[in-house]
Amino acid sequence: MKAIAQDVYGSADVLRLCEVDQPSVGEDQVLVQVRAAGVDPGVWVCMTGRPYGARVAFGLRRPRVAVRGRALAGVVSAIGSGVRRFQPGDEVYGTGAGGTFAEYATASCEKLAPKPPSLSFEQAAAVPISGVTALECVRDGGRVRAGQRVMVVGAGGGIGSFAVQIAKAFGARVTGVCSTGKAELVRSLGADEVIDYTREEIDRDGPRHDVVIDIAGCRPLSLLRRALTPRGTLVLAGGGHDAGGLLGGYTRQLRAPLVSMFTSQRLRGLASRERAQELEELGRLIESGAVTPVVDRTYRLADAPDAIRHLAEGHPTGKIVIAMGSGAGRTPGD
Repeated sequence: MKAIAQDVYGSADVLRLCEVDQPSVGEDQVLVQVRAAGVDPGVWVCMTGRPYGARVAFGLRRPRVAVRGRALAGVVSAIGSGVRRFQPGDEVYGTGAGGTFAEYATASCEKLAPKPPSLSFEQAAAVPISGVTALECVRDGGRVRAGQRVMVVGAGGGIGSFAVQIAKAFGARVTGVCSTGKAELVRSLGADEVIDYTREEIDRDGPRHDVVIDIAGCRPLSLLRRALTPRGTLVLAGGGHDAGGLLGGYTRQLRAPLVSMFTSQRLRGLASRERAQELEELGRLIESGAVTPVVDRTYRLADAPDAIRHLAEGHPTGKIVIAMGSGAGRTPGD
């Protein structure tokens, strides 16, 4: 099968379209014919091996898994002997067990759910990583309740565009922080207020937010805390995929619990679990009309390196998606 793979860490130049063996199916896995795959900062980390601390998980000298990609949407092609939840022909979305920038990928049943019928495969592929992270930021990290004031920093990006919609669905009053060019999109997603960070800083209005969800990964904790109420909650998701050093921007997530010990504010980092339960909850929100994935651009499989270059340039609007169909390409107008 065709796939996007690499042998060494590096920039998008190390990626190549090649023929690889179709993966075999484990007892509790399914084989998915991939129709679309999401692009997220985790793909960039796996490709570059940065921050360097990530190599403990992904391979010290070279990637353990050669094929890139994590999120997928597609059609079940085969099932393992222990699988009862899915049958060949089912349309699914979720997180792959190996690389998903390929014609076929395996996935654990615990990380798959039925694809929402109202979504295209391209839209569905945008959900599993970013949508699940956003849901967990709002529901678990922030414990958002109706009537609270919630700030989403990075509101126009992949996770942020979901977080704004989910927080609104939970009954919050939402302030979105984004650049000038994304302000109208963020308002259309339901944000009650928008702060253009090119003109004003997030502490513009003082400590008025019950929850601050920071996805951009670059502001110091002291600045983020100034936008929080005295007993507010700060949730950190992501760490700035281009930050240097051993841990990059993820050092903030390690420091947050320590700072929490000396303040009435609650500071925490969040690591997404990417389970079927979250995908099913997102599916209900999507089918109710409360949440709609925002797809910035779509690329063909052969153009996956360009998709990751676009991600690395910074500030895509919503999600970037790899589409496997013969007619796939960049979204009209790009």
